[in-house]
Amino acid sequence: MFIAHLPAGYLLTRFLQRKLKTTKYLWIGLLASILPDFDLPYFYLIDHRQTLHHEYWIHLPIFWLSVSFLAVLIFFFTKNRRFLLISTIFLANIFLHLILDTFVAGILWLYPFSHVSLRLFTVPARYPFWGENFAFHWTFLVEIAIILWAFIVLIKSWRRKGESKS
Repeated sequence: MFIAHLPAGYLLTRFLQRKLKTTKYLWIGLLASILPDFDLPYFYLIDHRQTLHHEYWIHLPIFWLSVSFLAVLIFFFTKNRRFLLISTIFLANIFLHLILDTFVAGILWLYPFSHVSLRLFTVPARYPFWGENFAFHWTFLVEIAIILWAFIVLIKSWRRKGESKS
């Protein structure tokens, strides 16, 4: 995924807000939905694209599973509902990012036991610029659909807020 992480994070966070009966923490969900890609400046400016950025620690499910385990322990000892809401929204969006990256980019789901990058579909290299290969592949339509769905949900949300004020 290239452009649908944030809209997908919006959709997931809105869903979780309804399920968890809260209207807070949208910004946490949005931040977490793109957080694994914060490694891109390092990938381009320091590593000079020598290691695929999906192999950095911030894209490793084992790292986020460890963080999840720690969050469960913290909640178990504190019973803090606010912490539970924030960590649930945050970690759900992190894992959504990894799942979306599994669609065509590949994630090391079995690391450290295997270094095989798992993906559902392979995008063939037909164009000189890598971005064109993804933009002209049929899987890009899934990203467009996610963006449109998020836009519709956003517009409906604005309308509901407008109706409740009048």
